[in-house]
Order: sequence, then structure tokens, then C-alpha cells
Amino acid sequence: MRKLFAFFIAVAPLSSCQTADDALTTSSTPVAVTGPAASAIAGDMASRLAEQIGPAGATTTIKMETDTSEFASALEAALKGWGYTVVTDGKVAKDVKPVELAYAIEGFDGQVLVQVSTPSIALGRAYTPTAAGATPASPLSIMQRN
Repeated sequence: MRKLFAFFIAVAPLSSCQTADDALTTSSTPVAVTGPAASAIAGDMASRLAEQIGPAGATTTIKMETDTSEFASALEAALKGWGYTVVTDGKVAKDVKPVELAYAIEGFDGQVLVQVSTPSIALGRAYTPTAAGATPASPLSIMQRN
């Protein structure tokens, strides 16, 4: 658990999608989260983000980078399920100021560490993937920025 805590302290400042080139630790590796695990993790992170940034409204637009991974698709679907408008092509109306959203996914000691962040908040949590989905393996880490 100490390693997990240390990892979250290290990744908390991250504010964009990360790759293996940003090697956080020697045992951290990029991981593809697919199927039921992607849906379960995306659903949990979307609900936790909604708790922090408030309910979706007619003017709440979330902007994500284009990504064809299953996790990105699941996260987009989960956010839309919470009522948010999600833009992935960068095309936003002139009168709309979107909330920029980034995420990072890493494998660490058999778990998946996920961070979802906006300019004002970063959420992180470890999950244990299973055949049927994923279960949280740590408390939710919340870092608010001013």
C-alpha cells in the first residue's frame, strides 16, 4: 500500500495523458484497459468527477483528446451518461468554454492506476481488473488546484 500511495503522490501533478516515455517508476507500464474493466473504471471515474465538478448542464462541455482506445470510448460514454456534452474533435462553439479533461492509465504491481484531471481537479484511484469488470483497490485521491 505504501508503494501505491507513493505512486499517487508522484502522479498527482500530471495533467495530460501519459505514456511510458514519462516513466514514473521502473515497475510502471502502460496498460490497455478493455472490455468490462474499461467500462467499470470509466463509470466509476465519471461519477466521481461529476461529484466534484457539479451536475451537467446545458452549458457543461467536456473536451477530451481524440483517442480510439476502449477506455477513452468508455469514459466518453460514461460522461455522456451523466449528461455532459463531450467533444473529442476540438470543435467547440465560440460561446462555449469547455472543461479540458485528460487521463493517465498505468499498470503497477498487478493493478491499474487511473488518473482523470481537469485544470481545477485531479482524481486518482487504483483498480484490480477482473473478468467481470474492475474493483477499486484504493480510496479515491482528490487533488484540487487553484
